Amino acid sequence: MYTGGTSLTNGMDCSGYTQSVYRHFGVNIPRTSGEQAGFGREIAYGDMEPGDLVCYSGHVAMYIGGGRIVHASSRKEGIKVSNDPAYRTIVSIRRPWQ
Repeated sequence: MYTGGTSLTNGMDCSGYTQSVYRHFGVNIPRTSGEQAGFGREIAYGDMEPGDLVCYSGHVAMYIGGGRIVHASSRKEGIKVSNDPAYRTIVSIRRPWQ
């Protein structure tokens, strides 16, 4: 993941990515992955809907449906789609719009 970036053209970290996507749709969420992990309503894994935030220790992704997430993965891989939301230990799943 990138450290501290919020720009799609100049570098973006995981929480900057999720924050910018939500901002595009008129929803304001906190800046850091730790803050996002405590924001909104907690959701059970089996109840995830597209747009839910999947929070890990020091990382955050967005569920896009079909068992997939999108996230700012690393400087080398950039923003990517992954096929397993539980590819690492999930700390919390949050629904910021409720």
